[in-house]
Amino acid sequence: MSVPSFGSPLVRTPGHGAPTIVHITSEYSPFARSGGLAEAVAGLARVQVQGGANVVVFLPLYRTVRDCAPDLAPLGRPISVDLGYRSEEVRFFREVRAPEGPKVVFVDIPSAFARGGLYGEHGRDYADNARRFALFSRAVLDAIPRLIGGPVLVHAHDWHASLALLYMRTYADLRERFAGTPTVLTVHNAGYQGHFPASMLPECGIPPEVYTFEHAEWYGRINFLKAGLTFADMVMTVSPTHATELRTPGGGFGLQEVFQWLGNRFTGIINGIDQQVWDPSRDDQITAMYHADDPTNKAKCKAALQRSFGLPQRRRTPLFGFTGRMVAQKGLDLILNSHLVRHLDAQFVFLGAGEPRYEAALTALAQARPLHVGVQLEFTDRLEHRLMAGADLFLMPSQYEPCGLTQLRAQRYGALPIGRRVGGLADTIEDDVTGFLFDAFEPPALDWAIQRALARFHNPAAWLPRMKTAMLRDFGWDRSAERYAEGYRRAIDIARRRA
Repeated sequence: MSVPSFGSPLVRTPGHGAPTIVHITSEYSPFARSGGLAEAVAGLARVQVQGGANVVVFLPLYRTVRDCAPDLAPLGRPISVDLGYRSEEVRFFREVRAPEGPKVVFVDIPSAFARGGLYGEHGRDYADNARRFALFSRAVLDAIPRLIGGPVLVHAHDWHASLALLYMRTYADLRERFAGTPTVLTVHNAGYQGHFPASMLPECGIPPEVYTFEHAEWYGRINFLKAGLTFADMVMTVSPTHATELRTPGGGFGLQEVFQWLGNRFTGIINGIDQQVWDPSRDDQITAMYHADDPTNKAKCKAALQRSFGLPQRRRTPLFGFTGRMVAQKGLDLILNSHLVRHLDAQFVFLGAGEPRYEAALTALAQARPLHVGVQLEFTDRLEHRLMAGADLFLMPSQYEPCGLTQLRAQRYGALPIGRRVGGLADTIEDDVTGFLFDAFEPPALDWAIQRALARFHNPAAWLPRMKTAMLRDFGWDRSAERYAEGYRRAIDIARRRA
């Protein structure tokens, strides 16, 4: 395949310098997001640039990208990418007026990504998701030497980018090109692994010799995430507790033996949040700003939130918030079967969309309890900020939670989270200090935690110190970025020994 002229490289790093960090991701805020992945990758990439690193992010050119970046400029001419038995024309774009920070490259494959959704529509995944993300991963590897001068470190995120690591170690031309290149894989949610029929091997360009128990095969199917795990130099997940959970039969989603096999090449690092964006003392999206030393204006935010959800403005009534994807993982079954949620003289507001059964059940609950329950299925950033500012407490009874960002934001806004003692919730909520934890995945356990929280809420002398402590917690990216830098150094050492 001939190499078209791309002009000057987007980034050039001297051979003796630190490698350019290349993030390969299916989501990146604000261009494409369905959950916490987009914000997590964007937050990490930004703080890495602030620390002096060269960072390039590769993201599919979805339709949603055009909403945020209508003016795009091509990077060189189109290239032909071979995968399996077919070739696809691929183009690469950047924003015309790109802001300072990570350099974001949009990978344009219209046949794969010019669609209404990221992964599917109307509750169903696209039938060709295996081919879509395999092609994306392969195209990025062809683009790297054209756009980046000097050494790189490839950091893939979740199953969608995992095949890039397999290709780098199994294709003859890529093995030579990336012989000394360190690779890192972050598992943001191991509940989604990219399982596909074995018949997709040729379509995805996966060599038959790696369709084995040791690499890409999983109970008679292809497992993209497993392939990435077995070829990565270092693997991270998004909290220390979740790293421990992934090594267990009950928490490993069928991959616990792979996580165990990784040994000290696997670690957990808490995500961060942008504390300038999530700061009630400077947030212009909320009704009235406030801070830990004087949270008086939080009452105005609460009243505004009650109005927004059509609820009575009752200052002393506890207001519980929930925002996120309405799926089983988030504990919606506990909430819907909670005696207190259905009968307590309190208010509950729900923001987000997801499985139709949960949307319908919450809507029915709001109709049955119009003075106590409000539901908004159309998510907006503004409403999420207002929800954080107006709520007294936040429900996070997750079945599992690799890290979670909502509990970090909520604490910053003085809305104490009620969560299960799993994953990142266990690592970031201090029980009866900055929130309330429970263990069993059962409605009575949630109700017990709600009762404990309300006992504090109705006693201002107990509540206000806890709220202030939560608001002063540091959930910035700096410490997490330092941990990632340590992981990168280990990956570099492993790659040197391998080369």
